[in-house]
Amino acid sequence: MSSSGAPVQARVQHVTIHGHRRAYVVTGSGPALLLLHGLGCDHTTWAPVIDSLARRYTVIAPDLLGHGESDKPRADYSVGGYANGMRDLLTVLGIDRVSVVGHSFGGGVAMQFAYQFPERTERLILVGSGGLGPEVTPAIRAITTPGFHQAMGLLTLPGVRHVGTAGMRALAATGVRATRDLTELADIYDSFKDPRTRAAIRHVVRAVVDWRGQIVTMADRAYLTEAMPMCVVWGRNDQVIPVRHAGNAAALAPSARVEIIPNAGHFPHKDHPQRFVKIVNDFIRSTEPAVYERDHWRTLLEHGPDLVPLQAEAGDAPVAPVHTLKKMGTGA
Repeated sequence: MSSSGAPVQARVQHVTIHGHRRAYVVTGSGPALLLLHGLGCDHTTWAPVIDSLARRYTVIAPDLLGHGESDKPRADYSVGGYANGMRDLLTVLGIDRVSVVGHSFGGGVAMQFAYQFPERTERLILVGSGGLGPEVTPAIRAITTPGFHQAMGLLTLPGVRHVGTAGMRALAATGVRATRDLTELADIYDSFKDPRTRAAIRHVVRAVVDWRGQIVTMADRAYLTEAMPMCVVWGRNDQVIPVRHAGNAAALAPSARVEIIPNAGHFPHKDHPQRFVKIVNDFIRSTEPAVYERDHWRTLLEHGPDLVPLQAEAGDAPVAPVHTLKKMGTGA
């Protein structure tokens, strides 16, 4: 999702990987923290929190391919493709391990990154994340419908677009709970004036959503989070992805920490930036980074979510328990 608010002070840098120019910001010092924005957004969605986080961490905030200042090619816009792109960007930057923070669609990318590259992932923080249930706002499902590209081309003509975005921002200013996120949605709408952006976003959405809702889910792989600290943050008044998905996360990964922020919508890091930073700081301070052990990971993959708690043999170091989880249907 999109962004407004003060621009990030750190200079935007660019690097070309696999022939595609990628924009990113790196600021601060300390343990590495990778911030992944949502659909139609860019790195500036983190503007309210990035300076505070940079006091303790080396913060990397990229524009995902197809977003912001990054290229918008005809390319692989799947969550797996994005996870590969983040691995390659971190490799170029000389960063081996990160705690990953993912918002909305970026949460799906964060989960995929942790799944594909557990040896490079220390912790996982999901913010109003996709991948935890089928429900999603009809506005996102509409992007998958035939004719979206052409219809949005008409709706983003200068006069129509200006009236539309002004109306959305005016509604957001009323303070009504149901209109809380319209400022950010207006920014996304405005970005659709670029046909390359429209095409890229359409490819992204079609990879993860159909007319019935979200297709991609972490339900079948949630048991792997037993080997990795996870925190789930949600705005209680989220109108884009319902807050009950945070409960799905708690059921799928019982060891996860779940934080529900009152009086916040789909962008809790923007609605309550100080509280969000405190949650991140407390979570990182109170957890040890995951340590990738190939044999343990192989055992998890071989036995899946029905694996009973492992018992260490006498004299062996304790093995992290693996809870028995019930797979949840996604409706997809």
